[in-house]
Amino acid sequence: MTSDPRNAQLLEVNNIEVVYNDIIQVLRGVSLSVTQGDVVALLGTNGAGKTTTLRAISGLLKPENGFIRDGYIRFDGHDITNMLGTQVVHFGAVMVPEGRRIFKHLTVDENIRVGSVTRKDGSAEIRKDQERMYAHFPRLSKITNRMAGYCSGGEQQMIAIARALMAAPKMLMLDEPSLGLAPLLVKEIFDNVSRINKETGTTILVVEQNAKTALSIANYAYIMESGKIVLEGPAEKLKDNPDVKEFYMGVTQGGGRKSFKEVKSYKRRKRWM
Repeated sequence: MTSDPRNAQLLEVNNIEVVYNDIIQVLRGVSLSVTQGDVVALLGTNGAGKTTTLRAISGLLKPENGFIRDGYIRFDGHDITNMLGTQVVHFGAVMVPEGRRIFKHLTVDENIRVGSVTRKDGSAEIRKDQERMYAHFPRLSKITNRMAGYCSGGEQQMIAIARALMAAPKMLMLDEPSLGLAPLLVKEIFDNVSRINKETGTTILVVEQNAKTALSIANYAYIMESGKIVLEGPAEKLKDNPDVKEFYMGVTQGGGRKSFKEVKSYKRRKRWM
């Protein structure tokens, strides 16, 4: 009897410490794993270390004078600790950075095709995938020849995700995909991401401050504070966790939103410090 490949561990981050400029320690013993075929959310407030964790996985620490000082990262059976980003992409881990970073002077169609430059499976397959991108993001099919710089923020985010998917990744990493977008566009993009995961089986690791939205599509989630993982579990359970509700969803028993100092459980639980 063969095992379900969706149950295989695709990414393992084991007890990593990340330092910038040989002095500033940002991550302190971070460990997480991503199962093949799942959507995993990495949540936390601004400055918690989420983006640094993605950069460590993606091989993008070196341009920022950062490196993994301790621990290791394995992806699809390969040790990618401190590996360059070009090598990590070759293994199938592709990141959509915060702020989209599209090629503004290229058309929508050209931006999407750029994502296929690392592929070697022939132009016919690439064209098929390009058509699939427009099926995934119907809004883009109406503006294929528009300069990407003239597209809205939501359209640019869709372009960035479609471009990354054109690399045929085993795992897609999204860094704050909801940043700066209207709620309706955020819902549309996350609905698209969820559908892509279900239809193609692409594993997804998403970094978000919007916990409610991320947990709505995730199978599993981790929460970071001050460079550490402080809480983890199935997304459905974390939705009902009182700490998560207070810290990341603004839900309190008396109504309104509390600051960290007003939350008794924050003071009581050392793991949140």
